[in-house]
Amino acid sequence: MNDSGVTVGIDIGTTSIKVVISQLIGNQFNIIGAGIAQSRGLRRGIIVDIDATANAIREAVDQAQEKANYQIKDVVVGIAANQLEIIKVDGLVSVANQNKRITYQDVQAVAEQALSRSMPADRDVIDLVPDEFIVDGFDAIKDPHEMIGVRLEMRGTAYVGPSKIIDNTRMAIQKAGLVLKEFVLAPLAMGNSILDDGEQDFGTVLIDLGGGQTTVSVIHDRKLKFTYVDPEGGDYVTHDISTVLGTSYGNAEKLKRNYGFADPSQASADNEFPVAIVGEPNPKLVDEKYLAEIIAARLEQIYSNIYQHLSQINALQLPGGFVLTGGNAALPRMADFAKKILGENVRLFVPDQIGLRHPSYARAMAYALYASRENMTQLVIKQVIMSRREPEITAYPNQVIETNNNEPADTRLIVNDQYAGDSRESTNQSWFAKARQKLSNLFED
Repeated sequence: MNDSGVTVGIDIGTTSIKVVISQLIGNQFNIIGAGIAQSRGLRRGIIVDIDATANAIREAVDQAQEKANYQIKDVVVGIAANQLEIIKVDGLVSVANQNKRITYQDVQAVAEQALSRSMPADRDVIDLVPDEFIVDGFDAIKDPHEMIGVRLEMRGTAYVGPSKIIDNTRMAIQKAGLVLKEFVLAPLAMGNSILDDGEQDFGTVLIDLGGGQTTVSVIHDRKLKFTYVDPEGGDYVTHDISTVLGTSYGNAEKLKRNYGFADPSQASADNEFPVAIVGEPNPKLVDEKYLAEIIAARLEQIYSNIYQHLSQINALQLPGGFVLTGGNAALPRMADFAKKILGENVRLFVPDQIGLRHPSYARAMAYALYASRENMTQLVIKQVIMSRREPEITAYPNQVIETNNNEPADTRLIVNDQYAGDSRESTNQSWFAKARQKLSNLFED
């Protein structure tokens, strides 16, 4: 097939790795292939085993190649917002060309100047977004290429993250036999790709409910203004189900996917299903409403933390409201439950492209779309960023990069009386009482 306009986005998530092959023809963005593989070698979105992650990436890539009948070479990879710093930078250079016409070499030089500030050895730039260029004192210029001047300035925003995360991701991509074209910052790409013009301009909170963590981003004036990463994600929900019901983690994940509801008020106490209990010969019957109560307890903790952090920066009443996406957002009635804590202005984003109609594909799709829209000036700046550490890549295999608030799963729940549940007058009453006590103990730890 013709590879013109083809961009491949890779989302390396805690639960799964997704690959999206897109093609931009004119203004038409088409998905021509996608692949998914179970993640290996990751913990809370961070690579802890490079070889295992590389093998999982290869599986997802091979699947996408087969579906698209296209050989993947260059890829765009997303970086999560863990320990992200947002820094204002600026640069100033003299125009090198004798005829004073600004070239991309001048853009490269001013970007290098802007990033020349010293940074700690364990931090590096993920992305640099120009806020404006200034030519001989004339400001608010978006693209200075081919303009006439003697002095070029750039004011921009640099997004800086841990070097170990960046380097280990780069190494995993290389070991998977791929060429890394560029990194994109996950919330930046998603905000640009998922939100409409009005939501980006007037302000919107984007909540990415992933498997390994929940990422909250504030987009305002078309810029990423704030991020907050909560280590609680879909895996925590599954862990709670496993602990309370006394079933294996794998069974708990299936229960969540097949019978789970985010909002207990929307679940039915009459719809029962069998649950295999560890150490017991016969399965127990559990109802849909009780399972939803377990799920909702964790979700309330997550949304309460979000509410608290956003209230500190006065971001709860932005005109764009709240947009939910990510794999954990696929739980039925997720938006309804979020409205109980965040307010009525909440909506769910699901990609509408064929083959990607699930919120878990939002990141990989956003990476491909974001990169495919970059103009030449943006590509020049990306090359400056990508070349900064190429000669000195250092891998940190099997090392966990700790994030803030990384308590074990059993220590981050809050009690809520409304999910205490109802008692059962049946032969299973004692078992349910024990299960409810487990849930109560989780909250008290």
